[in-house]
Amino acid sequence: EGVLTGKGIKWGGSLIRPEATGYGAVYFAEEMLKTRGESFEGKRVAISGSGNVAQYAAEKCLALGAKVVTFSDSSGYIVVEDGVDEKMWDEVMELKNIRRGRIRELADTFPTVSYHEGTGVWNVPCDVALPCATQNELDGDDAATLLDNGCFVVSEGANMPSTPDAVDLFVDRKILYGPGKAANAGGVAVSGLEMSQNSMRLSWTREEVDAKLDDIMCRIHSACVTTAEEYDRPGNYVVGANIAGFLKVADAMMEQGLV
Repeated sequence: EGVLTGKGIKWGGSLIRPEATGYGAVYFAEEMLKTRGESFEGKRVAISGSGNVAQYAAEKCLALGAKVVTFSDSSGYIVVEDGVDEKMWDEVMELKNIRRGRIRELADTFPTVSYHEGTGVWNVPCDVALPCATQNELDGDDAATLLDNGCFVVSEGANMPSTPDAVDLFVDRKILYGPGKAANAGGVAVSGLEMSQNSMRLSWTREEVDAKLDDIMCRIHSACVTTAEEYDRPGNYVVGANIAGFLKVADAMMEQGLV
């Protein structure tokens, strides 16, 4: 069982594995916010996508008191100025996971939802942006728009959703930018926890796995911050994540005599 992850619960899978990437991106953003004495409470959060990562990122944001104002899919995006509530989140889950519908259908169900064609989700003013859809979905123009509208936190839930131009702008403007190699590590982390449970012949509760995930994301954040400071780039999570990740692999290779 332990050689594969993401298994069914009845044959060695772990609770929280489906939620892990979305939850992890939010936990990483939460740690970044703490460095400025902030929290998710009351923050406007723009989320791209409406699949697995986006769904559970939104759920965790709601649990932390944030106001989720967008979802999207390949056709367009919705804006909810008053924020997604629990009923609307349930409808997103039903729409995308069971009916396999389009995000525009929410505008037919909820009068507070407005639907817009295209990929302009980053035009919506927000404090926190969570790109959770696909690679290269957020370019330099999008980044400039986000910053002009007051966004100061970006935590990547997708793999490399920001183009190099966008990354450069985030770093230059010194916002709280969590690159995917750190911020979206939650899925891999819980895969590791799943393998640990298999090896020990244990099944942890949702609360136990969630707490361990939170702790792992906190430690990843700490490694990014500490490493960036050590290399004279304080606050630069890109440098911190790149160097910390490289050193972990390089040190292991050297200790095993491979280099």
